Amino acid sequence: MRQPLEDRDVTISRARFTVTYPASFMLVASMNPSPSGYFNDPDAPVQSSPGEMQRYLGKISGPLLDRIDIHIEVTPVPFEKLSDTARAEPSSSIRTRVTKAREIQSVRFIENEHIHYNAQMGVKQIRNHCALDPESMTLLKAAMEKLNLSARAYDRILKVARTIADLSDCNAISPNHISEAIQYRSLDRDGWFG
Repeated sequence: MRQPLEDRDVTISRARFTVTYPASFMLVASMNPSPSGYFNDPDAPVQSSPGEMQRYLGKISGPLLDRIDIHIEVTPVPFEKLSDTARAEPSSSIRTRVTKAREIQSVRFIENEHIHYNAQMGVKQIRNHCALDPESMTLLKAAMEKLNLSARAYDRILKVARTIADLSDCNAISPNHISEAIQYRSLDRDGWFG
């Protein structure tokens, strides 16, 4: 699973031949937040110990987790939110924003035959299209050191920040975009499990 995520192709080798197939895909995965399923819920009937949480999260390999761009912790929705009648942002306006961001990316990568959107960027494209101002660089450096993030996580944060900036129709990545991208790396945080 790790290599197809990274290389966007699958190579099958046999005694007499080797075949490579394209495998560009979007992986969407979910998991219970703890063995009991009630992590971080103060009203939960069962709580997991830090040791249980560490073993549970250890089932996901670090190298695989490193290749997942966004980790989002979803907390239980309280009754007040479920029964709230206030209208949220309509899906049509979200779709318009996403479509515009995809168009921005298509124009950005028009010269690249195999790159069409931010997630496909390699190191060279990241350096070209994800330049940071000093404040953003300081913020990212602090997160890298505090969370002990890998070089791969660094690149993932920059790609996600570039996408957040595109969704906001901003040419430059700002500290707000970097902050939001860092927040989407919840499983990289020390002490996440208690």
